[in-house]
Amino acid sequence: MLRKTDVEPRPDRTDDDEGTPVSVKIRERITAARKRFNANDNISEFIEPGELEKLLDEVELKMKDVLQSLVIDVENDHNTDNTARRVAKMYLNEVFRGRYVAAPSLTEFPNAEHLNELMIVGPITVRSACSHHFCPIIGKLWIGVMPNEHTNVIGLSKYARLAEWVMGRPQIQEEAVVQLADLIQEKTQPDGLALVMEAEHFCMAWRGVKEMDSKMINSVMRGVFLKDPSLRREFLSLLPRKA
Repeated sequence: MLRKTDVEPRPDRTDDDEGTPVSVKIRERITAARKRFNANDNISEFIEPGELEKLLDEVELKMKDVLQSLVIDVENDHNTDNTARRVAKMYLNEVFRGRYVAAPSLTEFPNAEHLNELMIVGPITVRSACSHHFCPIIGKLWIGVMPNEHTNVIGLSKYARLAEWVMGRPQIQEEAVVQLADLIQEKTQPDGLALVMEAEHFCMAWRGVKEMDSKMINSVMRGVFLKDPSLRREFLSLLPRKA
């Protein structure tokens, strides 16, 4: 007769029937496909239906371990009651959502009127997190497009959607802007593309040197913006400047 202590323990709720954590299964699929899974990569194609919810459970348990290692009484402290769950949801469903979901769908239209004049979209508010410390990056983005008769036209709001998707991952600002430029170039095929991003980095303001007023500005120029200095100057001159 089995005593209570002899009963086999139930598998962790983050594991499947074979006892393999869902993060391991996802990682194995990515490795088998010889793909990268860096912090700022999108891995949605390797996540099967229902697995994101299991991953959330797994992250919650790991986050609870982190809190315990920080010597926080997670069992009795009302301040951190359910904090592990909230942090897991924040990372997977909000702050780093761009890693785990597919790109937003875009409705593309042909350039029926053969538009070929400079178009600027912005400022778009962007929110990301530094991949070194997971501290917030908050800033503004401007996008300049020089279309041609073959360019696919997308709605203005779609630029913001694409930016949100790319920035919704742990990022380095320089790489994030290049990723977004590559994506817009692929989707619209313009003659020229220009991006400028200005952002505050809380890894400088909140920790380290604690410099509150410093910002980072970087740009990416493609096509005619790279080749034509006058067009580049026109784009930059039209960006609003603070008084």
